[in-house]
Amino acid sequence: MAQTELDQLTREGYSCHRWSNGPGFWYPVHDHPYDKAIIVLEGFITFYLPARKEEHPLKVGERLDIPARTAHSASVGSHGVTCLEGQKSRT
Repeated sequence: MAQTELDQLTREGYSCHRWSNGPGFWYPVHDHPYDKAIIVLEGFITFYLPARKEEHPLKVGERLDIPARTAHSASVGSHGVTCLEGQKSRT
């Protein structure tokens, strides 16, 4: 499955990498100067967008796009998570 998602993000102009975190890992609120696309390959993660008061639980195969400079945090599910992340600078 990862190759299909990698191909898709690459076609969309993203630079991609995989990352993983263990169960219960927490990312505090932060933002990035680039557009970000996340696709879950294994496990579960929930992203929070506080300014929009949105919660985005993601399971295997699901994608979330986070525009540049959008504050977000995330919590990893009880079995950990592996994601494909795409990063694309705005021109």
